[in-house]
Amino acid sequence: MSKGLSSVSKRRQCAAGVCDPERQQGLKAPAPEGTHKLVSLKGPGVFVAAQVSKQGGSAGLTFVNLDIDGRNVVSVSFAAAGNWGMTQANPYGLVLLKSGTVDTLAVGWPAPLRFERELVLSVKVAEPGIVQLLANVIRGGS
Repeated sequence: MSKGLSSVSKRRQCAAGVCDPERQQGLKAPAPEGTHKLVSLKGPGVFVAAQVSKQGGSAGLTFVNLDIDGRNVVSVSFAAAGNWGMTQANPYGLVLLKSGTVDTLAVGWPAPLRFERELVLSVKVAEPGIVQLLANVIRGGS
């Protein structure tokens, strides 16, 4: 077997379906300026979707970060998601929803993302007045 084929044969298999789904939630209230780790999951597992809701703050300078196995997958502020027009379903996997004083950023792709070691959903608050941050992550088993 050639070197290229042997490395391909050693790749892990990622299933199309998601087994044993569960929700993990994180809450920070109030949320002062700084970085807050809202959900941290140990692997292996499968990331299905997440949402972060922000109540308060008017500048939109609150950043949602999703890291999988030490690699950054999402890093976007609420303001940037709005400026980019991410207000409807799209293939990039980010949607910003606004409802009165609560803004929600939803994250998810058509195919689940596998993580081996750790998944971290964190929020960096860079604006005053955040009353609360609420995050939910849906994960599947390995």
